[in-house]
Amino acid sequence: MHAGELGPAVQWAIDHQIKVGRYLGAKDFVPVNQAHIMADTESLGVAGVEWLERLAKLPAEQRRVRIPTITDPRGTDFTAAARLRQQPWMLDLERRAIAALEALGVLMTDTCINYQTIMPPVRGEHCAYGDTGVVIYSNSVCGARSNFEGGPSALSAGLTGRTPRYGYHLDERRQATTVVDVVWTPQELNEWGALGGIVGRLAGDYWRVPALTGIDRVPTSDEMKHFGAALASYGSVALFHMAGITPEAQRLDDIMLAGRDVDRHRIVESDIRAFVASYAVAIDKVDLVVFSAPQLSLIEMQQLADLLDGRRASIPLLAVTSPQVKPDADRMGLSERIERAGGTVLAGMCFYQSYAREMAEANGWKALATNSAKLTNILGGYGYRPMLMSMDACVDVACAGGKVTS
Repeated sequence: MHAGELGPAVQWAIDHQIKVGRYLGAKDFVPVNQAHIMADTESLGVAGVEWLERLAKLPAEQRRVRIPTITDPRGTDFTAAARLRQQPWMLDLERRAIAALEALGVLMTDTCINYQTIMPPVRGEHCAYGDTGVVIYSNSVCGARSNFEGGPSALSAGLTGRTPRYGYHLDERRQATTVVDVVWTPQELNEWGALGGIVGRLAGDYWRVPALTGIDRVPTSDEMKHFGAALASYGSVALFHMAGITPEAQRLDDIMLAGRDVDRHRIVESDIRAFVASYAVAIDKVDLVVFSAPQLSLIEMQQLADLLDGRRASIPLLAVTSPQVKPDADRMGLSERIERAGGTVLAGMCFYQSYAREMAEANGWKALATNSAKLTNILGGYGYRPMLMSMDACVDVACAGGKVTS
């Protein structure tokens, strides 16, 4: 590969991986079975798309990925771009990126919940995933092994079938560094996200691995999804354990290195309530409601449809799901129920990766309600004032014209 015998794309990829591996102290490579690329054009920019297009012009036998390689959400749902007031140049860039990635053999799955829909990784499987929510869920809940892979690194893994063996591919990095005793188990998805945000702030470091004790039941996949996505967003954390629940921590001792001193923390119900309340300061009216980041599962789509039955949202309500869930939601009538109530169902995109600042300016959006703690953490940087609420409360606000009641 490094000598160029398999072509310039693979030569570039392995050279990039050697540099990354040396920088991070990897002794060798580990074979990976799957790669997942952050490929939205807001991140790629024009230069990134042009670079992909140059690779796509190589002979077919020199440019194709050699393992299943999928994509994170893109920057738009083409069917709804006009309603979102996205600009033609955004759509043109998206189409160019899609064409280039498809020429490389990448599957345009456009999802951040592949672990709920597309070949979920199994315990011990080495992967090269880019999305932080995907990495933390796959590492923690599935017991797979991946680091946060930047876009070029994830594409490199797709082209070479390997990644540098460092970080969470190693047994020793998967041991707990912090123990968090959770006195009160969250009930709503936004509360699970709040718990993730609190633990993330306590950890605050990619190399910190929190182990939670005290969770009094097995969380659902969606609860784990919201918890992990927020934990990764607020703390850059790539792995967590829940004692007696997650696969590598059936007992706390399973993930505790003998003799290691670890930080210990305690989280009570009032801590979670205070976290949620901190995103409601001086907001009495919101401009839109967004369910996104992570994309909604089929179960969440059903829950939202049930909440909206017989009601009408009078401000924009966006429900963002994956291209894998959307056809099932259509077939079961869930999409139609949500849209009949004034909502908009979007597929394949993620709100904050879809030119959120430009959409805010074009639509006059400022204050936003969501049940995603990850989204509240990110959107402040795009000029929004986000509120973190339960799904029920978000629907109530949407149906009350955006008015927030205590």
